[in-house]
Amino acid sequence: MVLARSEVARTHRRGPARATALRLGLMAVPLAFFALFFAYPVAAIVGRGLNDGGQWQLGRFGAVLGDPDVLHVLWFTLWQAAASTALTLLVALPGAYVFARFDFPGKQLLRVAVAVPFVLPTVVVGAAFLALVGRGGLLDHLWGVRLDTSVWAILLAHVFFNYAVVVRTVGGLWAQLDPRQEEAARVLGAGRFAAWRKVTLPALGPAVAAAALMVFLFTFTSFGVVQILGGPTFSTLEVEIYRQTADFLDLPTAAVLTLIQFAAVLGLLALHAWTVRRRETALRLVDASRTARRPSGPAQWALLWGTLAVIAVLLVLPLAVLVERSFAGPDGYGLVFYRTLSSAASADSTFAVAPLDALWNSLAYGVAATAIALLIGGLAAAALTRSRPRSGPDGRTPMVTRLLRGFDGLLMLPLGVSAVTVGFGFLITLDEPPLDLRSSWWLVPLAQALVGVPFVIRTMLPVLRAVDSRLREAAAVLGASPWQVWREVDLPMVRRALLIAAGFAFAVSLGEFGATVFIARPDQPTLPVAVTRLLGRAGEFNYGQAMALSTILMVVCAGALLALERIRLQPRTGSAGGAPIDHSGEF
Repeated sequence: MVLARSEVARTHRRGPARATALRLGLMAVPLAFFALFFAYPVAAIVGRGLNDGGQWQLGRFGAVLGDPDVLHVLWFTLWQAAASTALTLLVALPGAYVFARFDFPGKQLLRVAVAVPFVLPTVVVGAAFLALVGRGGLLDHLWGVRLDTSVWAILLAHVFFNYAVVVRTVGGLWAQLDPRQEEAARVLGAGRFAAWRKVTLPALGPAVAAAALMVFLFTFTSFGVVQILGGPTFSTLEVEIYRQTADFLDLPTAAVLTLIQFAAVLGLLALHAWTVRRRETALRLVDASRTARRPSGPAQWALLWGTLAVIAVLLVLPLAVLVERSFAGPDGYGLVFYRTLSSAASADSTFAVAPLDALWNSLAYGVAATAIALLIGGLAAAALTRSRPRSGPDGRTPMVTRLLRGFDGLLMLPLGVSAVTVGFGFLITLDEPPLDLRSSWWLVPLAQALVGVPFVIRTMLPVLRAVDSRLREAAAVLGASPWQVWREVDLPMVRRALLIAAGFAFAVSLGEFGATVFIARPDQPTLPVAVTRLLGRAGEFNYGQAMALSTILMVVCAGALLALERIRLQPRTGSAGGAPIDHSGEF
């Protein structure tokens, strides 16, 4: 007995040092990936813009920041991102509850339909809303209402694009929260709303914060939506960076704007990290299939039908308009636009190959980018998974904890830094040994994975942090290695989150445009690049082909998501806080 207690004591003493070494080791690969394929290209393009003949043009900061037009762009970028995030949360949180707690016919198909808008290129989203709310659009035709060149069109398009982010991120965790805790609060006298506010909302806090962060970053760097729907009136920092780089070749101004954007994103990430740390707690997780019930009572049925109405009007209607335009040929409805996509004869000076070849390129790039994002994001999420850190003897936060916090923020930066800057950076830095990748097929998946990694981390981290740390500690005391602890404790509990992360990464890679447009080879375009090239050319036929390609992208995405939706992993025994865990792998 004495020997056993001594061994346990030694295990506890070795535990913190062993865990620290493991976390630092897990950080190595993501940090190397981030340094080579993000920090280096962005620093190079910014340095080239601000360094002229060995002289740093720091005076450009004062000139740019003193320009009233730039200040107006900065203010609009901030407030429209905040408004878009608030509106998305307001509209999508009820949907997250419906998908998490209600069971109804067609739920799987509807969940796929909700995710489809997220993979569409932003230029396609802008085009779809232009066909809906612009001159000659559906609203103009029926009621004479036009919203194009208005901020409302931009906000609605952002909600359309980001609705799935909230539903998937928040709903994925909500479905695994034990509803009996809220029921116990109601038995003790709390009302329905009070029980939700005091029990469920704090548990959902990290997931809501993660979803809000991703939505804000996407809308803060909005490009295609603002460019098409905003017209000459509205411009974000991303649009202005593109104009200064591509239209005016003013790299110094573009570099200053990039650094401003970078500083704003860093401040946001620091605020996010601080708020999430204050809410971290172990949660009681259960099998998600056991929490979904058929709606009961007028209030629940009203919530379900209200959510379905929102989805129909806000998400399905723009997609339906897009599909309708793809079949509306010059001589009536038909397949004329689709037939020409697979013909080499349709490939003119705009394309080196038939436009339909972009489909196979996008699928191959998407699979590779998803694998990279899962590897890098999974390692990063594992490194960041920890219990609430304890202060040292002097009351200060340990160095390792500060490193982990900085590491968490660094890997979110690709969502908030101009994709235009990243694309140009790839071109000027990855073109000579030892990183001569300019002609490599892997260049596009690497750029796409940069955007997918943050989604993998933000999707997996709330679930990993919700696992009771005592389970890991018990396994370690019993002699399990770190790999065995991960395999036997963490992995069974995060399989569902892993599939959600894979779906997000694949969707992001299919729709990524900002960086891909600069690095995709002419003979290997992706679907978003092909759609953008067609939209950039005048003529009804080119517009129809763009809508046809967009419809194909939408169908391919829906098929891939539906396949993931039907995946079921074999159930295994596991628990978190004493409750069964969902191992169904339901996406």
